[in-house]
Amino acid sequence: MNRINKLFQEKKNILSIYYTAGYPNLGDTVAIAEELERSGADLLEIGFPYSDPVADGPVIQASSKSALDAGMTLKLLFEQLKDLRKTVSIPVLLMGYVNPLLQYGVANFCKSCAEVGVDGCIVPDLPMAEYEEFYEKDFKQYDLTNIFLVTPQTAPERIQKIDSLSNGFIYLLSSSATTGQNLQVSEGTEAYFSRIAALKLKNPTMIGFGISSKETFDKACQYANGAIIGSAFVKNLKADDVSGSVKEFMKTFKP
Repeated sequence: MNRINKLFQEKKNILSIYYTAGYPNLGDTVAIAEELERSGADLLEIGFPYSDPVADGPVIQASSKSALDAGMTLKLLFEQLKDLRKTVSIPVLLMGYVNPLLQYGVANFCKSCAEVGVDGCIVPDLPMAEYEEFYEKDFKQYDLTNIFLVTPQTAPERIQKIDSLSNGFIYLLSSSATTGQNLQVSEGTEAYFSRIAALKLKNPTMIGFGISSKETFDKACQYANGAIIGSAFVKNLKADDVSGSVKEFMKTFKP
């Protein structure tokens, strides 16, 4: 059983934290992971930066630009993560866009993930059909979980297909906006979450986009197995006190 499946079997109200590799300082990637685990995070999503992060809001866009300007690449990220599993035991995903992944080579990417102990990845702009036809075999060969995204506009048939291709969890976008928007649980949003629940999916679900406080985290957990915090965490990071800013942020969720 992989780390992701084990986590969802053992815990409820799972807290996943996203941050950008190489931000706020180029060498902070593993130190942030270590501090997040110590501070109570259940799951980590490490973003590999890209020059055109279309699904991301201004906070994550700015962090990606900063990391790229400092010299972050996928090659460097894997070098930074080579000793990850000596100090970090919780599940770790890499999140980013398909262009850098294709440039690196999908099979090479999957192999590198396995070598450093990464459990899976989220690639929002990788089409499901292309994944199934060309890349699923590489993910399976290296026992990597590929996390698919669902939006309020995703058709039930597509969600069922995503469920059949998934072996970790399904990422429910709270809205079709970019990252960094505040979660607003309107009647429409509640109906969307209820529709998902009615499908009785075999995979657990996590809600992301707009989770920025303990209140919005708790609200999301009413509808899913947990929630993902990204922009609010990245915005809080201080280059001159990374460890302290991680601890301070996490106190809100894990006092």
